[in-house]
Amino acid sequence: MPHVLIVDDDAGTREALSAVIGEDGLTTATAGDLREARIQLIRQMPDVVFTDLKLPDGSGVDLFEDLDPRSGVEVIVITGHATVESAVSALKMGAADYLVKPINMQRVKSILSRLPRAGDLKAEIGTLRGELRRMGRFGLMLGNSPAMQEVYDQISRVAPTAASVMLVGESGTGKEVAAQTLHELSLRRKHAFLAVNCGAISPNLIESEMFGHERGSFTGADRQHKGYFERANGGTLFLDEITEMPIELQVKLLRVLETGMFMRVGTTKEIETDVRLIAATNRDPEQAVLEGKLRLDLYHRLNVFPISLPPLRERGKDVELLAQSFLDELNERHGTKKHFPVAVKDMLLSYPWPGNVRELKNYVQRAHIMSSGDSDSTATVPLQITLSKPAAGTAITIPFGTSLAEADRQLILATLEQCGGVKTRAAEILGISLKTLYNRLVEYGNDARDDGDPTDESRALGGADA
Repeated sequence: MPHVLIVDDDAGTREALSAVIGEDGLTTATAGDLREARIQLIRQMPDVVFTDLKLPDGSGVDLFEDLDPRSGVEVIVITGHATVESAVSALKMGAADYLVKPINMQRVKSILSRLPRAGDLKAEIGTLRGELRRMGRFGLMLGNSPAMQEVYDQISRVAPTAASVMLVGESGTGKEVAAQTLHELSLRRKHAFLAVNCGAISPNLIESEMFGHERGSFTGADRQHKGYFERANGGTLFLDEITEMPIELQVKLLRVLETGMFMRVGTTKEIETDVRLIAATNRDPEQAVLEGKLRLDLYHRLNVFPISLPPLRERGKDVELLAQSFLDELNERHGTKKHFPVAVKDMLLSYPWPGNVRELKNYVQRAHIMSSGDSDSTATVPLQITLSKPAAGTAITIPFGTSLAEADRQLILATLEQCGGVKTRAAEILGISLKTLYNRLVEYGNDARDDGDPTDESRALGGADA
């Protein structure tokens, strides 16, 4: 039977917590100060410790020194409104959660409902480490470069706790996937994971989307609407591009973090929520604070555990691992068996990928689409299609809105022109068979037999692949 130690110098608080915890079938021991707490730890090592931060003979965080990190004991700190910053510091040291006085007993029950699974969760994280060594995969994330190993270490430490996490990284580095992995490795994984792009919601609607609204609260509100905080209760809320959230709403978000309470638009009734926040930005958050895009107090509350996601150019051969994974998905979806030619593999490693993982995924899909149906290899397509005026003879302009078939036609004809009409060379560069090139040229109304290498025609008629 799980055992709980309650450490608080207020007898009323000890009795109230003991009663609530006892209702859940857990045994309890109590202590009024650090000395008594240490005696109780010797008598019986608890599964959970609820401790006030402010004790007569020291701070509750001093108990961390008496607990073996490998024991799996979960520590919940208790604090008053004036010392919330101390609670945040305790979370950074390894506390699983914190309570603010006066204690909300419903929140205590919510915490207890999650804590008994913590040991199993840590064992699962250990299993994931084995998968990482074998397959380069950690949860939903892929890659085994040193830069990503550091990210996995940080996720392993913070996932089982209630600490807020700030993900920082360039666009396309996989911040939402990291947030999902954090959720799946947390004690909240059986509840909802909701992602919100703060920059994609109209400023006029974002408060309603976050907190919900009552029917008739504004023009067009013809029914009650539950917001993200209500729908994510018990789970995780991922706030992407947090620096794009209006400043006035950041004030209300801070209040929810501090009290666990919010109000729907159009009502004064408070609703309780138990949500873990993961925020993300592709800006430097401290610079965003200086520019007035992010409130300093909110930044400190969200930045309990910052994780920096590395750009793809710093991840070495993870590029190959990711590209192959994306190609495997496409092969499975379309029933193909495509592979990357050597030339494409070399390009993948030499290109800096300014768009990061998102750009790589798009490129693999493009190479798969452009490959001929009778070829086992992907096409060798340009890494970028420029939208500006190209240098003469080195690039083509493909405007937004151009169909894939038309882009295909322009690319093939431009490549053929650059090769002086030599179709074998053009087919080689495009990564398609010579026969496919001839068929495309016929479709485009071009005479497949004019100019170029006189051996092209005989090779194509013989079905030879370039």
